[in-house]
Amino acid sequence: MCPPDYYGIEYEINPWMSRSQQSNLEVARQQWESLYALLQKLNASIELMTPVKGLPDLVFTANAGLIWHNRVFLSLFRHQARQGETPVDQQWFEQAGFETIEMPEEFFFEGAGDALFCGDTLFAGYLIRSDVKALQWVAAEMKCRVIPLQLVDEFYYHLDTCFCPLSETEAIYYPPAFDSYGQQALQEHIPHLIPVVDEEAQRFACNAVVIGKSVALNTGCPQLEQTLRERGYEPHSTPLDEFIKAGGSAKCLTLRLDGECATVWP
Repeated sequence: MCPPDYYGIEYEINPWMSRSQQSNLEVARQQWESLYALLQKLNASIELMTPVKGLPDLVFTANAGLIWHNRVFLSLFRHQARQGETPVDQQWFEQAGFETIEMPEEFFFEGAGDALFCGDTLFAGYLIRSDVKALQWVAAEMKCRVIPLQLVDEFYYHLDTCFCPLSETEAIYYPPAFDSYGQQALQEHIPHLIPVVDEEAQRFACNAVVIGKSVALNTGCPQLEQTLRERGYEPHSTPLDEFIKAGGSAKCLTLRLDGECATVWP
């Protein structure tokens, strides 16, 4: 995680962002600290990055890269406003003992924002931010199956805004964010899918952090919370509205370094 010392809406690169609707930094800090405390309570061990002035979205560490064992595929951001994050991320990963892998220059790739394992399959969101060929290249390097999922709603511009694996066989998703092929592919390859309703998708219900049977997510998602309880999970909500102003929530604010609970790495 990265503290939100320099977080703010300094540019507009997704429909959630508006420089006329600024984040309240004091409230954002309180919300970030509440998430941090909640994850610690759920027995997460958290490593911190040092914030960097001029990189307001560095707080969204999920986009730094895709972790694979002791390696990380570094992001190559589509928007210039975020490209300065990659050298900072690379330095952090290398100091933490990871081997870093840079993307071929012709491919845009936005890390765990668009690449999520469910079991031994890499589900890959493409078109709005990441290139499908980038995701296929990453999967080829890992020698794993990849299922590209075209994202069709600019409000759900990263896969982790509309899809959240819970276990090897379960996932949360927001069907309208995907084209018909993507919806069908998810239904065919994941035995137990939990759809979220429009109102809760807008509360970033799918942008959740899964730690065992605990699920940390934004407030305002009562239907999903009830469904999770019925499936044996324990939801823990914490307000993250200041980060939704930039198009992010709980999952965006974290990067799992040891593999998500739903992941079976090749």
